[in-house]
Amino acid sequence: MSLAAHLEELGRPLVEKQLAHPTVVGIGDGDLAEQVFRSWLEQDYLFLLDYVRVFSRLAWRAPAAHLGDLVDLAHATYHDELSLHRSLAAEFGADLDGATKGAPCVAYTEFLLESAADYGEGLAALYPCMWGYSTLGAILARNPPAEPRYRRWIDTYADPGFAAATRRCAQMIDEADVDPARAQELFLAGMQHEIAFWDVPN
Repeated sequence: MSLAAHLEELGRPLVEKQLAHPTVVGIGDGDLAEQVFRSWLEQDYLFLLDYVRVFSRLAWRAPAAHLGDLVDLAHATYHDELSLHRSLAAEFGADLDGATKGAPCVAYTEFLLESAADYGEGLAALYPCMWGYSTLGAILARNPPAEPRYRRWIDTYADPGFAAATRRCAQMIDEADVDPARAQELFLAGMQHEIAFWDVPN
């Protein structure tokens, strides 16, 4: 079993835990309270700005075979995911420019930026976000909500292009020089940050 496949196996119970979280359940059902999603959206917008920085930091350290992928991931996050957030912000009345990070966002972004000081470790640390959202999107898309705004969010992460980028990231982990035990430690820590991130600050 490859390292990435091993990490995914370890992460599946934690994806199930996310699927049972009230915020995720509300998105999947289409009845999440607007103020909850608005607050989550503001936090995720701030998170993604730093996620772009993580990709950029890793691109600086990347082998030539991975450089283009990381530049593409940074570009897609900045232009595609953040565009989705700006569009949804207009519909939910979110204040993206005036938002400040809550404790889960601070903890997660600091963890990712620090982990990115090492190339292989940085990939393992960020993989829970990509793989987790791709997996959540695919599962939620099996029975999508009628509410179009939440369905649009789900469709973004269920998109085959996002799944392909996730698979490429898995290949990059398998090709990186990273200690498997350390990769597992960072991956599981990242999964815990993912779960905590759904606890939306008031």
